[in-house]
Amino acid sequence: MSHNRFNINVQYSHDNFYKVSLSDHNGARTVVYEPSVDRAFDYAINWCRESDTREEARQTHNKAIKEMMTLDRQAGITTRTSDGLD
Repeated sequence: MSHNRFNINVQYSHDNFYKVSLSDHNGARTVVYEPSVDRAFDYAINWCRESDTREEARQTHNKAIKEMMTLDRQAGITTRTSDGLD
């Protein structure tokens, strides 16, 4: 994790909830609300720990979509419109 960069922001929000804003070196972002500071930090630590796994899953998903689009194009079942409503 030597090259990993994270932006972690935990702040009191309202009604005894803490807002946890997170972003990582892969461009992933999330915002959650937790009922305690301890749970807020636990969530942040776990989210950061899972960043590489999350990025790998995102890349696998993107590759699968690209392959499906190629197959659709080869089968002639897509159009040239850019609205994605084939």
